[in-house]
Amino acid sequence: MEKLVIRGGNKLYGTIKISGAKNAVLPLIAATLLGTSQSTLEGIPDLEDVRTFSQVLKHLGVSVEYNKEEQTMLVDSTVISSCEAPYELVRKMRASFLIMGPLLARYGHSKISLPGGCAIGTRPIDLHLKGFEALGAKIDIGHGYIEATAPNGLTGARIYLDFPSVGATENIIMAASMAKGQTILENPAHEPEIVDLANYLNTMGANIRGAGTNVIKIEGVPELKGKVYEVIPDRIEAGTYMVAAAMAGGDLYVENALPEHLKPVIAKLKEAGATIDEDINGIRVKSDGKLRAIDIKTLPYPGFPTDMQAQFMAMTTISQGTSVVSETVFENRFMHVDELKRMGANIKIDGRSAVVEGVATLTGCPVKATDLRAGAALVLAGLVAEGETEVGYLHHIDRGYDGLVEKLCGVGADIKRVGTAETKKK
Repeated sequence: MEKLVIRGGNKLYGTIKISGAKNAVLPLIAATLLGTSQSTLEGIPDLEDVRTFSQVLKHLGVSVEYNKEEQTMLVDSTVISSCEAPYELVRKMRASFLIMGPLLARYGHSKISLPGGCAIGTRPIDLHLKGFEALGAKIDIGHGYIEATAPNGLTGARIYLDFPSVGATENIIMAASMAKGQTILENPAHEPEIVDLANYLNTMGANIRGAGTNVIKIEGVPELKGKVYEVIPDRIEAGTYMVAAAMAGGDLYVENALPEHLKPVIAKLKEAGATIDEDINGIRVKSDGKLRAIDIKTLPYPGFPTDMQAQFMAMTTISQGTSVVSETVFENRFMHVDELKRMGANIKIDGRSAVVEGVATLTGCPVKATDLRAGAALVLAGLVAEGETEVGYLHHIDRGYDGLVEKLCGVGADIKRVGTAETKKK
């Protein structure tokens, strides 16, 4: 197994360029299934999740070509030979379920393995299925699979989401884009990734209005065509490096970051004592590393993002005073706490809140990434810890950060990726 070895204490100076957004790329790749001609997606990050999703499409008989150097993906879904996604692929990534909406819209049929559990919570798919049923699909669940059929096509409907689920909003938008008549989706998710998906679908010929607001209206169209489209920058990657600069100290320019997507992150970093300057090309973070305690509470967008909770908790461990971190989106997103405590953090869990008493220093030691954002938090902690930190279980980090080691090394961090003795023998 590989691990990251980090020697803390270096300040960060220079520029890090942000890659395309993981949480936008995956639904965009799914949306290419709606096109009857080739699609070209630009700004595609080199991530494990992208590779996994590509394998799902290839299993469907779709041609997928990814150019790592140019960060482009060519998807030809002119002909799709299968509407079934097996367990061995879906189990690797729950986002694979996003293919159900496009397949149902285009072919009136989709069969997908039940996605199973998730490390950070249950993430139920019932909202997806209720949306499909409202559009006229018949849902059958059995033998580990979910099968949705609509032999006569889907029909527009008024749908209210009990919770503004990002995945359900995306899946329903894609399904409704080719349904007969109008679909009105109420209480949808507002995330920038939702707006990006709607923009891409509209370039393909869809008629979607209101993405990013409380009501999305979709007029179904008979056909969509593949187009060229560039994904938005990754706001969570940007936020992670902004926190790194605040913790380690220095002067870091986060190129390609969009301030309008990062308002709660910017506000909390300022509250903690970092200096933030915004311009048209990115965000500059300056810090002396001496931070104040803050309280955060995760909420659906535009509230504080749950995907930044672990990174900010790492920051509060070295901030002066007592911070309270409340998680309201996922029920099991404090798995990084025990690993941070191994490094000397003073954290107490009280239900879905964590009380963090800042300490003068963290101490490097072997830790493991328990999920994607927990892994990022441990990397940040390693950047400021005394001595050497080893972060294992890197497959979690590889799911969401393109070139993390190279980017951090480029601004002064002492971090490298190494293999174990067993790996080297091979």
